[in-house]
Amino acid sequence: MEWIERLNNAINYIEEHLTEEIDYNQPAAIACCSTYHFQRMFAYMANVPLSEYIRRRRMSLAAVDLLSSEEKIVDVALKYGYTSPTAFNRAFKTIHGVAPSLVKEGGIELRAYPPISFKITITGVAEMNYRIEQKQAFRIIGIGQPLYKEIEKNFEIVPQMWQKAATDGTISKLASMMDHQPMGLLGVSVCNNAEEWKYFIAVASTQDIDDSLTEYQIPASTWAIFSGSGTSQSIQDLERRIVTEWLPTSGYEYGNAPDIEVYIHADPQNAQYEVWIPVIKK
Repeated sequence: MEWIERLNNAINYIEEHLTEEIDYNQPAAIACCSTYHFQRMFAYMANVPLSEYIRRRRMSLAAVDLLSSEEKIVDVALKYGYTSPTAFNRAFKTIHGVAPSLVKEGGIELRAYPPISFKITITGVAEMNYRIEQKQAFRIIGIGQPLYKEIEKNFEIVPQMWQKAATDGTISKLASMMDHQPMGLLGVSVCNNAEEWKYFIAVASTQDIDDSLTEYQIPASTWAIFSGSGTSQSIQDLERRIVTEWLPTSGYEYGNAPDIEVYIHADPQNAQYEVWIPVIKK
């Protein structure tokens, strides 16, 4: 399948450049998606963040080099992008559990992380409810915060934003200003390759705003809209299934618009929500 082939070609690119600084834009371009969506797809399918996968592969190869050659530790560290011996030692111990200096002595148990490859597997036993809708551009208002280009670094930022917004009155204020579809609290990830990456807690609204809020225009797009209910963890499970089960066989691929989580009923233990994924026909 073309989609899987593109992902494997992206992994081949990473393998060929493990001794160089890897610009995530390059494998993402090979996979024909944004850098954000490539990292997201990879993490959902591989169960490990892209940056951690690259770290594991580099440390696997570094162990082989230390065992099979006369290269000095500092040279192996430089080969895999570590200008600081301390940083290399820390990364190596994190993966292998021992210092690189002990490898030279022999008899040390090491960990190998082979290159990953993606294949089609049989999934989809549980149903997924979705609809495809075309929407005109609409305005959101709320609070926003820049995101890191390595998406796993954002796993603390977003929950902290929601917690602060809930306690300082921002969510209540936004809820009172909601007057446009989609009706609900919105978690909006603006992570295309043309703009600064940002996350918004927002609502769709036509109302005027004060200096405490900001606005953003969601472009006209075609959306795959999935509905669900449950806990905050269940929405993550739904997003994983969208990427790993629905998208590969849907006839669509990611479009150039934000991802949107719509919290229709925002009870953390009994939420009703929708996940909006921008799509284009292949």
